Amino acid sequence: MPVSAPPAARLDVAARLLGLLGDTTTEPRPDDQLEALTLAVAADLPVLLWGEPGIGKTAALHQLAAALELPLTTVIASVHEPSDFAGLPIIGDDPAQQGVPLAPPDWAVRLVRAGRGLLFLDELSTAPPAVQAALLRLVLERRIGALQLPPGVRIVAAANPRASAADGWELSPPLANRFVHLQWAHDPEVVVRGLGGVWPVATLPRLDPEALEPAVALARRAVCGLLAARPELVHRLPSTETRRGGAWPSPRSWDMTLRLTAFATAAGSGREVLSLLVRGTVGDGPGLELMAYLDRMDLPDPEDLLADPSSAVLPERGDLRQTVLDAVVAAVRNRPERARWDAAWELLVRALRTGAPDLLVVPAATLASLRREDWEVPESIEHLASTRAVARRADAAAKARR
Repeated sequence: MPVSAPPAARLDVAARLLGLLGDTTTEPRPDDQLEALTLAVAADLPVLLWGEPGIGKTAALHQLAAALELPLTTVIASVHEPSDFAGLPIIGDDPAQQGVPLAPPDWAVRLVRAGRGLLFLDELSTAPPAVQAALLRLVLERRIGALQLPPGVRIVAAANPRASAADGWELSPPLANRFVHLQWAHDPEVVVRGLGGVWPVATLPRLDPEALEPAVALARRAVCGLLAARPELVHRLPSTETRRGGAWPSPRSWDMTLRLTAFATAAGSGREVLSLLVRGTVGDGPGLELMAYLDRMDLPDPEDLLADPSSAVLPERGDLRQTVLDAVVAAVRNRPERARWDAAWELLVRALRTGAPDLLVVPAATLASLRREDWEVPESIEHLASTRAVARRADAAAKARR
């Protein structure tokens, strides 16, 4: 272009260059945190993304809205007054008869007219306490003044940790307990590939229609079973201000956890995705306990294994296999019979052939100690490591019972 080109023409060239830089594509790519985000959005639960400034939280929301074909409405919470979310009082013709209505802001009206959309509440941790209090009704009831947001609107927020937020505040416990908290981290490989022009695409989970009822049943059984066994987890308000501003267990957050467990199960999501969701709803400790409870629910019944040890299928994971073998030995201890004792030894041999031998040390020693005097040591013990030590333990147990 000639040097004498007018400024408008030069800006046109600059616009073309900007267009080329913004010309990117997407690709399907496994991403646990992105899948967790889309599952929570599909489950119609408010999500709060935590991460350091510049890590890509806002960009992820723009990409999510585009992928889901939802209009994005961004509201910077820290620059608004409480009345912007509670509604502005408007005096009518006869306030004594009609009252004073609360008028919603323009962005809420646009969302209602569209009937669907993604409401992005940015910089939530820089909103002062009065604004956070006004947000409570919006996040939980989806009401702004006298206006009710339609079911097609989803709410996602983003926040920086207080240490890296500009004039940051801790989230109030009532507001924090209304969100699914996801820690947002960058993947260097994703960043490099994205800067090269290809970003991962966010897609709504594919829910299996045949799995809906079983997924709800599993979620109810898991959450209710854990809380029945551990009632102290039903409500536990953290002792520190910082932890109160994150995920913690309450009847409300357990209800959210149940919903997320059902959605993740129906979508066939992996264990890590479900772990991100439940830990982000009730906190790390209760969330990990629920994951362990779900693992135990999938374990085979020890009585079924003792009834047919030759066709038993043991878990691959070492910790779950150890739990199954301990349960089998405990079942024999509760009802000691020769046939059950022999079946348990057969199961241990089967475990030896298909897994790590160190898992058998404690179950084998305990099972050997259960031998009665008239029970012969089964030949299957010969296949176990440290055969003589196990056999001696069985003989000593039999002599001690005389």
